[in-house]
Amino acid sequence: MSTSQQVDPLIGRLVDGRYRVRARIARGGMATVYVATDLRLERRVALKVMHSHLSDDSVFQSRFIQEARAAARLADPHVVNVFDQGQDGEMAYLVMEYLPGITLRELLREQRRLTVPQTISVMDAVLSGLAAAHRAGIVHRDVKPENVLLAEDGRIKIGDFGLARATTANTATGAQLLGTIAYLAPELVTRGTADARSDIYALGIMLYEMLTGEQPYKGEQPMQIAFQHATDSVPRPSVRNPGVPEMLDELVLWATEKSPDDRPADAQIMLDRLREIERELGISPQTATRSAATGVIAEDGIASGELTAVLPTSGAHATHPVETVDNATRLRRATKRRAAKGGWLIALVLLLAGLAGATGWWFGSGPGSLVAVPDVSGRTFAEAQQLLQAESLVAVEEGENSLDIEPGLVIRSEPPVGARVEKESEIRLIVSLGPAEVTVDRLIDLTETDARRLLESLGITPDEQNEEFFTAAPPGAVVGTMLNPRVGEPYACGEGCTAHEGDGATLWVSLGAVPDVVGESEDSARRALESARLQVAGESATETSEEIAAGDVIRVVGREDGGWLRPGDTVTLVVSSGPPLFPIPDVQDLTRDEAIATLEAAGFQVDYAVFWAPFPNSLTRVTGTDPAAGEQRVKGTRVYLQITASG
Repeated sequence: MSTSQQVDPLIGRLVDGRYRVRARIARGGMATVYVATDLRLERRVALKVMHSHLSDDSVFQSRFIQEARAAARLADPHVVNVFDQGQDGEMAYLVMEYLPGITLRELLREQRRLTVPQTISVMDAVLSGLAAAHRAGIVHRDVKPENVLLAEDGRIKIGDFGLARATTANTATGAQLLGTIAYLAPELVTRGTADARSDIYALGIMLYEMLTGEQPYKGEQPMQIAFQHATDSVPRPSVRNPGVPEMLDELVLWATEKSPDDRPADAQIMLDRLREIERELGISPQTATRSAATGVIAEDGIASGELTAVLPTSGAHATHPVETVDNATRLRRATKRRAAKGGWLIALVLLLAGLAGATGWWFGSGPGSLVAVPDVSGRTFAEAQQLLQAESLVAVEEGENSLDIEPGLVIRSEPPVGARVEKESEIRLIVSLGPAEVTVDRLIDLTETDARRLLESLGITPDEQNEEFFTAAPPGAVVGTMLNPRVGEPYACGEGCTAHEGDGATLWVSLGAVPDVVGESEDSARRALESARLQVAGESATETSEEIAAGDVIRVVGREDGGWLRPGDTVTLVVSSGPPLFPIPDVQDLTRDEAIATLEAAGFQVDYAVFWAPFPNSLTRVTGTDPAAGEQRVKGTRVYLQITASG
């Protein structure tokens, strides 16, 4: 069975003679990320490869390279390390630290919202990483849960500096609007400019989302969401989640102020306030952190390793005093700012026209033009094809056997549900063919163990309980099999048959022969048969027998049709009444020799007084016998002739 990774031409490829691509792990608007092996250093790395249709675009190439340079300048445990950047033919790539785990977005999907300790742990780590970036004069510009990585070993890192710029490069170009709309700072909407405080705004939105399980602004069109960022104020998270402490409420409001001047100047200041909150709440982050001096970057972009360094010339500084303002003062200031909001609403309308053009590019040919693969599982191919066509995607059918999905219905899609792909991309729909057909070899005479192993290897499940029979086959040998299909009537399969994966089977297993009780006493025979789990009829039959002594068993009578007996069946004992009896022939008035011949012909032996032996036969006459004529005797009984002389 093939997978989506097997059709990716990069799987198994050696990139730049060094990186062996192993598997695809993510796909985004600009690039696809693979896990690869660095053959030179013998370690796993994440390989980020720019999409082929962007490789000729100098803007995207420069942004791709910018990501490598921006991230490489940072030396912080909460920033994803970038090891290398290069070009292999027409393919541009980055080599990054490989972090097995999930993104914050995936955690939010699974958990909906985070607990306060979880939220603080994530924010502490992200702020630490962004503080290092801001100290280096770098604005991330795309802070969102998708770019926060939660490693399996507990590390939390921020990555994807694909939109990063120096804090002094605040030009109002379309590139500034590339950050996700849901986390877009108001100044990006109204002026198209951004600095470190724009990252702070995005962090405030992300903090709100972690605490409440939803984003503060919603709308059917990106323009509607952008307008709310520019005109509305983010509500307190405790309105949605009463369990949010007031200090975190205030931190969200501070980070999401409309005016950049009213927000924390950079991530370090927000981190300092967060750590005050941690102490007030008695909560310690669950991730390792460094001191503020760790990872200070010199102007040449290389970590100095010292506590002092030349800071970049930007509006964001590494240290700022935190003004202590009570909640009432902060609310009064917010009220005053909201009252003055109407003056710039007119200017905002004009600026939104420019935003519309940028938004059109985003959703027309930029990363926003990607579409998510819809969930079509459980539908017929025709139904799924229509749904994909509605999303400008092309359905390609591929069959696969399945035990669980009804034939003709879609099992899954490749790429999977939710993956973002370009319009007109081919989506492989894996359609169920039902259970696979299998051939079962002859099972009769196999041991029960071997027969079970054979059936299970074919995907057929034998019943736990066998059907047991008394047969001439050795105990434990299979003497027959009934195949129980998922659909249809059972049928015999002992001599082999065709079946399907997922079918069941009942094994017929021999218990050996019925115990041999011939010649045993009736009581002994009953005990032996009952020990073998057979029922014995209360009244036995009797027969005469010349071989079996009276009272002993001649045979056992089973089923009328002569079929195999099974435990619980009733049998009848046939007990000997001894040899058969025959009447003594009447030989009265016969001569001696005539009487002898008659008795011997009937199976009896003859005796008479020796006195009569010399007499001529014609002169003798039999007057009677002992036993008398008509009495019943077994053959071989000696009969005495009473003889007299004939007159």
